Amino acid sequence: MNAVADEKVGFFRRISSFLRQVGSELRKVVWPTKEQLGTYTAVVIVFVVIVAIFVSILDLAFAQLVLFVFG
Repeated sequence: MNAVADEKVGFFRRISSFLRQVGSELRKVVWPTKEQLGTYTAVVIVFVVIVAIFVSILDLAFAQLVLFVFG
């Protein structure tokens, strides 16, 4: 039973150490300004819209091809 108690202490000690390391790393992060955040958000939205349009065009083309071949 002593070995089981040692494993539990080691498990919780590892979790505690991990959380301290995460906190330490988060303090090192350089967070974006509001302007940068707005720019990054706009870039992501534009990119997602472009990819959605591209995928929609491909879907329409393949649907037409399937209808032509099997229709």
